[in-house]
Amino acid sequence: MSKQMLIAMSGGVDSTVAAALMKERGYDCIGVTMNLHHDLPETAVEQTESVASNDFKEKNNMQHISVGNCGSSDDIEDAKHTAQILGIPHHVYDFKADFKCKVIEPFVNSYLSGETPNPCIICNRYMKFEALYQRGKELGCDKVVTGHYARIDYNEETGRWQLRKAEDETKDQSYVLYSLTQEQLAHTLFPLGELKKSEVREIAQKYEFLNADKKESQDICFVPDGHYEKFIENYIGHEIPQGDFVDEDGNVLGRHKGIISYTVGQRKGLGIASTEPYFVKELRPETNQVVLCRSDALFSDTLYAKNVNWVSMAQPLNEEEEIRVTAKIRYKHVAQPAVARMLSDGRLLVKFDEPQRAITKGQAVVLYDGDKVVAGGTIC
Repeated sequence: MSKQMLIAMSGGVDSTVAAALMKERGYDCIGVTMNLHHDLPETAVEQTESVASNDFKEKNNMQHISVGNCGSSDDIEDAKHTAQILGIPHHVYDFKADFKCKVIEPFVNSYLSGETPNPCIICNRYMKFEALYQRGKELGCDKVVTGHYARIDYNEETGRWQLRKAEDETKDQSYVLYSLTQEQLAHTLFPLGELKKSEVREIAQKYEFLNADKKESQDICFVPDGHYEKFIENYIGHEIPQGDFVDEDGNVLGRHKGIISYTVGQRKGLGIASTEPYFVKELRPETNQVVLCRSDALFSDTLYAKNVNWVSMAQPLNEEEEIRVTAKIRYKHVAQPAVARMLSDGRLLVKFDEPQRAITKGQAVVLYDGDKVVAGGTIC
């Protein structure tokens, strides 16, 4: 394996420890943070690029790159500080234009189309493991290294790189990584895949990193206050119109405050007086209606997915070939037994053994064989 690598440092404890572990293993390291959505002064970039002296770079032949991805300006400063502790150079690269085109606009359009997107999956696909990989190749680096909790190995029999769940399943992030191609998997490392979060924090404390006890963000990085509806309205330049709540028969039940404010399975915030609670079943942007139902109508045993990526096995050549899997329909969902097969139109058909609650357009379905990611796609 080449000693020249690119590691993603976001300013959080996970990416910081990933960088420390790679340096411990003798790899050449350079810290790089991706600026995706912040207007930083040029001097900030110049300062972060000069963390390590030229003498230090030449002495240690530094070519390993550590790249942060999601952080605020404070996170960028944290990444800079930890790079100083590790004695590695640190750079900030401006990817705002790509991020807007590849992540933010699809996020907005997905909501406007009545879907509930997962922007982290899109960001992984196009930014962390594509844009960074290409930047790494330009810099002579063979691998992208991140602080994700997942594992990668190579199957000699199938000739394919495999994506596996993390050793600590409570932190596993394989669900949001299903879109990695074989080429990307071949050039990616996840040093934390065998560790528990508590062990990662212990390593950070050993190094006396300031972010050793830093809390994890649960928000979308470009919507830090969580008010994604207001973000979308500001982005498109007008308010989302109100419309009708209707039942499954089309009867009007009340008024909703804008279709982007709801997702399938939602109960709270509907404002519908009823002896039995209503839930959101469907969003209809073409008529600006939100369809409500009773709880039992939320369950379905079948879904279709588009933009399918086959990971630890090649796509079946026979369209009638069914494979037995477990499948997750959202990040916190416990994978459930199912069968899956490809259709002639390129979609994936997944049929669960038991009906699942609130299957949601725009979310990902990810198929597993034990701890291996078989395939994944966007629920449509």
